[in-house]
Amino acid sequence: MDDFSGSESELKIIFDDINRVNRLLGGNKITIEAVAKLIDLNPKNSYTLMDVGCGDGTMLRAIADYCRTHSINVALIGIDLNEDALEIARKASVNYHEIRFELQDVLKLTETDLDCDILISTLTTHHFTNEQLPTMLTQFARLSKIGFVNNDLHRSPIAVVLFKLFRRVFIKSKIAKIDGLISICSGFKKRELIELSKQLPQMHHKIKWKWAFRYVWIMQPNRPKST
Repeated sequence: MDDFSGSESELKIIFDDINRVNRLLGGNKITIEAVAKLIDLNPKNSYTLMDVGCGDGTMLRAIADYCRTHSINVALIGIDLNEDALEIARKASVNYHEIRFELQDVLKLTETDLDCDILISTLTTHHFTNEQLPTMLTQFARLSKIGFVNNDLHRSPIAVVLFKLFRRVFIKSKIAKIDGLISICSGFKKRELIELSKQLPQMHHKIKWKWAFRYVWIMQPNRPKST
């Protein structure tokens, strides 16, 4: 997927496969629950949330639905480096006035470019190299006023076996079948995430394992201890 060069229609088929997997295995629910927790801990009249590597915008639409149900005033921004993905996202989000999409590189953004309370990243960080990750996470911490939610894969041989069985039935496109396996093998062990978190001592980190073979990492600015 990192070097995908097919048509917009082919890309949509791949996203449909990815979304089907996330829906069946509860991947989107993990992010929504983490975002809801940050909102509960930080009451405001309104929130701005940014999705880095938003793809076709499925996660933002799910968050928009949650916020509508719970009467939460929110502005949602999706950024991605793939214009075809963004066009798919815009077409699918015509009934969501609270969402907008922009072609942006998160590493080049400043706080004044896109104002953000909560930043999310779903199945995105494993695409970055070990050398790039500290810079990217520092940027995430700098851009998000309230906190950051990262939802990514647990690198596990069991996950590989289960995915090979799962894709036979639920994944149609060859690219999605291959990319899913590559993504699992590019995922993280918990100790690796903990080591990365140590590079951001100004933040409070909570890393938890979730089914199906995911880690959710919530990062918030450290608050002064009350006396």
